[in-house]
Amino acid sequence: MLNKFMKRGSRKPSKSDTDAYGYPPGGNQNSGSVSNSKGAAAATGGQFSDGTAAATATTATIEVLPMFRDVPVPERQLLFLKKCQICCFQFDFSDTLEMVREKEIKRQNLVELVDYVQSGSGKISEGNQEEMIRMISLNIFRCLPPGSHENHGSVSIETEEDDPYLDPSWPHLQLVYELLLRYVVSTDTDAKIAKRYIDHSFVLKLLDMFDTEDPREREYLKTILHRIYGKFMVHRPFIRKAINNIFYQFIYETEKNCGIAELLEILGSIINGFALPMKEEHKLFLIRALIPLHKPKSIGMYHQQLSYCITQFVEKDHKLADTVIRGLLKYWPITNCQKEVLFLGELEEVLEATQAAEFQRCMVPLFSKIARCLNSPHFQVAERALFMWNNEHIVSLMALNRTVVLPIIFEALETNIQAHWNPAVHGLTINIRKMFMEMDAEFFEECQRQHSEKQAHARVAEDQRRQTWQRLADSSVAHQIG
Repeated sequence: MLNKFMKRGSRKPSKSDTDAYGYPPGGNQNSGSVSNSKGAAAATGGQFSDGTAAATATTATIEVLPMFRDVPVPERQLLFLKKCQICCFQFDFSDTLEMVREKEIKRQNLVELVDYVQSGSGKISEGNQEEMIRMISLNIFRCLPPGSHENHGSVSIETEEDDPYLDPSWPHLQLVYELLLRYVVSTDTDAKIAKRYIDHSFVLKLLDMFDTEDPREREYLKTILHRIYGKFMVHRPFIRKAINNIFYQFIYETEKNCGIAELLEILGSIINGFALPMKEEHKLFLIRALIPLHKPKSIGMYHQQLSYCITQFVEKDHKLADTVIRGLLKYWPITNCQKEVLFLGELEEVLEATQAAEFQRCMVPLFSKIARCLNSPHFQVAERALFMWNNEHIVSLMALNRTVVLPIIFEALETNIQAHWNPAVHGLTINIRKMFMEMDAEFFEECQRQHSEKQAHARVAEDQRRQTWQRLADSSVAHQIG
């Protein structure tokens, strides 16, 4: 009985199971793929009309397919399918000496496919489109190696200076990504048909790949996802929601993802295209995702892109300035001076796009924070805060509201002049003090008088406190003697 089952299981495929070239039919079949770098299911070769042998695959070798230009036009679609099936073979690229010939054959086939799609030589049939996306998925959707941050548990703000990880399979991966990009941007690609293969599942897997440490791969992913967003309007809400979920996981769970900067770069372009009045969905995205992205320690890796997105929101809708500024103050760093310098730079960009009405709503907590930055012992923080007075728009907002702003920062300015250790900070503070004096001499003198009175009261209170402690000390000594 067992022998009968064995014989049945090993029957040869009938003609109906294979095509003219000895391959199983395309579509969802696993033709051409192997489970490891050494093996592939044996396939018999056929012939094209010019007598050239079609590709065959054994456990040891893959034979060369003809080039597109060497076969008649009617047979190119079939050749396209065969090339896609050959490119499904997986190899171990960590060993440069293993299966060199087979890797080169695959590379040449990928180059041919890219050229064919890019040149628009002929419209690709639906079956071939499905097989091509299947081949692309087999190559790019893979388990990523452990990230460097997983070795020590965190990503420092300086990680961007480390040498990036470079995937040894990139020479082939690049061609696969290039093929996908050319397919998406091609005018011959019908979005109504392509969306069957580039579906939600495909997009989610593409987003998962953003966590790769190879910057070359992330750059391709960024370009491709952006093009997909532009071409497939039906996918736009889903893509925005999926990116939201990645941000939520990064902020509140892992704080580990290599592709946050690239995702923010895509979003910067998307935000720029938002129609006005802005949808509530987009405002919630700002409040729930973008502003909390200031929380992770690794913000230095993506701050430039984040700052651009935030500023885009304020420029689109000036009423959001108060929300953004208060959000920045909520996540303001306490002990991380590097991060504080980044926040001050972003704050200046936001204030530059802020109108007077929104400025007045948040100026008290805002300048209370800036006053503390002015007195920072870290000279870069103090210097960056003082540089805000080089911005004419911000100075004009301060001038309009000087009766509120100057009393808040006056003590910080005087403290810097009297006691700050850094000469550059000292010089900049004197210039700003002079600016306020010229702005409103009478009010400046009033602030100076109030500051002098406050200092006098502080000295009196300090003397009283010292005397009280001295009396307690004397009483304690007298009690011990007695």
